[in-house]
Amino acid sequence: QVQLVESGGGLAQPGGSLRLSCAASGFTFSSYAMSWARQAPGKGLEWVSGIYSDGSDTYYADSVKGRFTISRDNAKNTVYLQMNSLKPEDTALYYCAKASFILSEHWGEVPGSASEIASYDHWGQGTQVTVSS
Repeated sequence: QVQLVESGGGLAQPGGSLRLSCAASGFTFSSYAMSWARQAPGKGLEWVSGIYSDGSDTYYADSVKGRFTISRDNAKNTVYLQMNSLKPEDTALYYCAKASFILSEHWGEVPGSASEIASYDHWGQGTQVTVSS
């Protein structure tokens, strides 16, 4: 069965950095696009960033563009989210998600499709990120 296990969350100061990891198993990782999403207290799920199956194409939400970097290592079945210049508003539970077969096959063809939460079929349990001084 598909398993996604996030790690790397914690407490960071404003302006600081954290690196999240998501270890995947139970599917052919290198064939699927992956994304990160987050949910802040009292708010809905927000897509953050996505990456194509071979790592050649990435997308970011405007709120994190220029500060966060998504990457993947298909040899290790792991996707990462490097978060720099953290802000208090980045405080949230961060999830990694596996894109559906259709989204993965048609990645990048439809503008904005990577950010459609409903197009992800498996989710991890999340890792908490808290940004506070």
